[in-house]
Amino acid sequence: MSILTGARVVTPGGVIDDGRIEIVDDRIVSVAAAENSPAAADHLRDEMDLTGSWLLPGFIDLHMHGGGGYDVTRSASDMAAAVAFHRGHGTTRTLVSLMAQQIDAMCDQLAWVSDLAAAGVVAGAHLEGPFLSAARCGAQRPENLLAPDPLVLHKLLEAGQGVVRTVTIAPELPGALELIRDMVAAGVVAAVGHTDASYEQTAAAFAAGASLATHLFNAMGSFNQRAPGPAIAALDAGVFVEMINDGVHVHESLTRLVERTAPDRLAFITDAISATGVGDGEYSLGDQAVRVRDGQARLSNGHSLAGSTHTMDEAVRRAVLEVGMSIEAASLAASGTPARVLGLEQTCGAIAPGLNADLVQLDDDLRVQRVMVGGRWIS
Repeated sequence: MSILTGARVVTPGGVIDDGRIEIVDDRIVSVAAAENSPAAADHLRDEMDLTGSWLLPGFIDLHMHGGGGYDVTRSASDMAAAVAFHRGHGTTRTLVSLMAQQIDAMCDQLAWVSDLAAAGVVAGAHLEGPFLSAARCGAQRPENLLAPDPLVLHKLLEAGQGVVRTVTIAPELPGALELIRDMVAAGVVAAVGHTDASYEQTAAAFAAGASLATHLFNAMGSFNQRAPGPAIAALDAGVFVEMINDGVHVHESLTRLVERTAPDRLAFITDAISATGVGDGEYSLGDQAVRVRDGQARLSNGHSLAGSTHTMDEAVRRAVLEVGMSIEAASLAASGTPARVLGLEQTCGAIAPGLNADLVQLDDDLRVQRVMVGGRWIS
């Protein structure tokens, strides 16, 4: 048994100021205030005093393209290295995001994800394409985009051997609603994004079974008082919404508004690219060239934002210190809600008895000190 004491523990019921967590093997067996916890027998104890720290559940990133200099589409080893980089920043479960590329290339990449998922390295794959709007393609190559096609979807799902967890689709495309129903029937989360759809078209997609909005407000039409657009349709429909809380993609007032409007449906994502943790310079994102200046990633041949260069711990720290969210709300957006998106809330996403011992230790400035995965501190 491992025992962690003294930290401020962020739990679904609030913050325990002087917490005591008992861990057996890879599971949390008890969480309580230290004064209310019986002492374990000395021969069973492996106790660590974390006084002065915060303990949060491990972060879950639904949308990650790379990090630490590694692009997940380059090779299986680069994919694993990018995941490991983000794990060091507190992300204990990751969906690898694949760009719209030639279908055979995407199938090869899905085989890498399948192998890594079997080894417990990743939680699965997110397909950001190929069923996207050319008008809102962002950093995607228009020539790689396809109309919704059940045969293409079947080929991708077959290549993934069960690891495809989410697929982004533009609902205004012909055949999109039927394909959304196919995704849901296959156990895949259909996400609306990279779309030029109207409010009505987006609402129809959610009625057909889509349950997630890909990076809300980004790569989708804007809104006004008579044409609310896809972002408002997502909030109105009560679905989960991703947001990139890096201070570049979305104004902090919108992040506050969404958190107040949909506190249990906001999921932070990184949308991180290979430049994350490295610095300014020239990089790749799938088969696109990207230039990073002052931490902002944009296509080298244009002005479109091309993912982000931040990590989940930075998203949490910014949410609390700059956006003004409570640490409980930030933790929910980084862990609990993403777990619910994937249907993993009975396994991870919170510090509670019976769940996996995936933890992030933060200092007073909310910077990562240690990361625990399955009951073990990682190096």
